[in-house]
Amino acid sequence: MDTLKTLFEHPTFIKIGSLLVWIIVIVAIIGFFRKLLKKRIADLSIRYKAQKGIEIIGYALIFFLILLSFTVKNLEDYTIIIGLFTAGITFTLQELILSIAGSFYIFFVRIYKPGDRIEINGIKGDVIDIDSIYTTLMEIGEWVSSDNYSGRIVKISNAFVFKGPIKNYSMDFPFVWDELNILITYESDLDLTKKIIQNQASIFLTEYTQNSIKKWKEMVAHYYIEDSKLAPTIAINLTDNWVAVNLRYITDYKCRRATKNELFEAIQKEIKATNGKVNFASTSLQLLKIPEIEVKLKN
Repeated sequence: MDTLKTLFEHPTFIKIGSLLVWIIVIVAIIGFFRKLLKKRIADLSIRYKAQKGIEIIGYALIFFLILLSFTVKNLEDYTIIIGLFTAGITFTLQELILSIAGSFYIFFVRIYKPGDRIEINGIKGDVIDIDSIYTTLMEIGEWVSSDNYSGRIVKISNAFVFKGPIKNYSMDFPFVWDELNILITYESDLDLTKKIIQNQASIFLTEYTQNSIKKWKEMVAHYYIEDSKLAPTIAINLTDNWVAVNLRYITDYKCRRATKNELFEAIQKEIKATNGKVNFASTSLQLLKIPEIEVKLKN
């Protein structure tokens, strides 16, 4: 018994015991995170990379602890060195650490997922991949108009989820509001114009409106947001040159450009069929006659 007591009180035994305890704790944490990632991440490739990343970090920490155990004799020095090492690693790899933390935040909070259309760090596009470091987008816009793909693949660090707003076009409510302005002359039949626009809106937008009602009710129940009218609405604006008839409507976020084009073509045909009762307006200029000036010259 005395021999065992002496052995347990020996500094080397205590150091080895402490090291084993730390190794067991780190291995248990690695196993816990591996199981958590397996439940949370459905994509096999992303899950594999995330699990490997956890393993590498854990095994590197174990190696560091073993190295310190043979080089540091004082527990206080041991703690100081770990603190300095951690601070140095954190400062040096802060962007990488933020990116990895951002990937966990994306997966667990579900702020966006592959297939969503988002705008982050001033770049808009469809999410085509998310890994432990980057979010990959198929870019929209730039030199092309409206919601068309530019053809560029953009990789954005996951750290940006902590640095600015993330605009998601498809999460919870995959619809957006859009507007179409029809400009007519003051001599046009305004009531007939409104009727034409309302009829065409009903033809093209009824399906979007019906599909969005259920989603909007879920939004109102989940968020602190007032109920809104989803049916198309018309507003009139009088300007110096024309009457602007504004149609506000809801559409699928991926069909915004196509919907506006179909609406405008249909409305334009109906207006032309009115035989002059409704006319499109253009900028008008009024020319004023310069008054005659009589000039007398002296010899």
